[in-house]
Amino acid sequence: MEKEMLSAEITSKYELVVGLEVHAQLLTKSKIFATDTTEFGKMPNTQISVITLGHPGTLPKVNSRVVEYAMKMGLACGCEITRHNVFARKNYFYPDLPKGFQTTQDKNPICVGGFVPITLPDGTEKSIALTRIHMEEDAGKSIHLAEEPDTLVDFNRAGVPLIEIVSEPDIRSSEEAYAYLVEIKKLVRYLEICDGNMEEGSMRCDANVSVRLRGAKEYGKKVEVKNMNSFRNVARAIEHEFERQVELVEVGKEIVSETRTFDANTGTTASMRTKEDLNDYRYFPEPDLSPVVISEEWLESVKASMPPLPRELYHKFVDKYGLPGYDAGVLTDSKEIAMYFEELCHHTSSFKAASNWVMGPVKSYLNEHNEHISDFPIPAKSLAELIDMIDAGKVSFSAASQKIYPEMLQDTTHSPLQIAQAQNLIQESDEGSLLPIVESVLAENAAKVAEYRSGKKGLIGMFMGQVMKKSEGKADPKVATKLLTELLEN
Repeated sequence: MEKEMLSAEITSKYELVVGLEVHAQLLTKSKIFATDTTEFGKMPNTQISVITLGHPGTLPKVNSRVVEYAMKMGLACGCEITRHNVFARKNYFYPDLPKGFQTTQDKNPICVGGFVPITLPDGTEKSIALTRIHMEEDAGKSIHLAEEPDTLVDFNRAGVPLIEIVSEPDIRSSEEAYAYLVEIKKLVRYLEICDGNMEEGSMRCDANVSVRLRGAKEYGKKVEVKNMNSFRNVARAIEHEFERQVELVEVGKEIVSETRTFDANTGTTASMRTKEDLNDYRYFPEPDLSPVVISEEWLESVKASMPPLPRELYHKFVDKYGLPGYDAGVLTDSKEIAMYFEELCHHTSSFKAASNWVMGPVKSYLNEHNEHISDFPIPAKSLAELIDMIDAGKVSFSAASQKIYPEMLQDTTHSPLQIAQAQNLIQESDEGSLLPIVESVLAENAAKVAEYRSGKKGLIGMFMGQVMKKSEGKADPKVATKLLTELLEN
């Protein structure tokens, strides 16, 4: 069937079914079973040892930090934590896995069940159920140079710790898949267990895609799609696979259960290998590793170290601080930005104004200077002081944003009040002090006063301009407007 014939009427008959397998590379300083460093970008084959290379007689040892990081992710997702953990050997040949097998978890993953809540662009909320999260080691990296017949192998990545997060086939659209990956990335970054960078390979995703008629109970044959290096490409691959599989079903062809690779340039997938028969990995318990037993005390200590999570902060910002959902979403996108805003709210009760400052001037500064919020020169307490000065009418918003704030970025030794005083920017809010100025302006513009009283209410702006000029910009606009209106109307 030609692609042009695939109408919305046809595709609407089918339901997309997707499950995602996400591999997150953990931010430990050493590998999962060896003391080799895990630093990214080092010269090939400089971060290897006899354990990494699987030399005879060597014994691995579990990195306890890997277990803690896996527990953190499980707790964040509401999983059940397995107390008695056994590692297994998964036997298959990869040229970049020097031992000839991968050490992983098979029948007893460290985290079972759980879910990841997502929010779609239209505000719809949904929970994607998880099957499991388990610990394993990464393989090395095969390097294919252009025009060269040989393949080079870098074992630096072999043994780097991973957690694999496996979802149930609960995802029904590419938008849901995208939102799910965004939430996973947020979680691992909030927990500080992975940087979530798909482009550098520290977070990788495989998609299991199938289609079925709407209302059908049985799942269709699934196809696994690999080689996607961004969230957008995962969504594109899923969209293409849905259309490809629907086309096949419509003309009566059978969907082959296989592994396919995604080509980002064409937006299409291509077959790599078939998966008609279950791969026989011959799992068996790893004889060189003792079981890892998680005690109640260990689990409780990990629970105590858990940071606030993005979903918790989102609801807190909406419910406690009264922010719109959009603001809460932007502020919780980054843990560090969320924490800066949270500290702001400890020093000011003008929560919406604080949100506007963080989403506007603060984030603009960080983007322009390519800096992290930890490098932002203005402490939260000082920015809160500036916000409260505006609310109290001590300075105008324009003076604060155009003169005081830029000076605060350069001068961290003086408070906003001191800067405002030095630049003569303190507004005059005392009615007794402003009344003579307002009366003087009206007396000098008697003809305009008469016009105002005859119906030309727009002249209030002209009077305000005169008041600001006479006060050298120090008159509080609210107080000045109130006095002008009272005198003009009486």
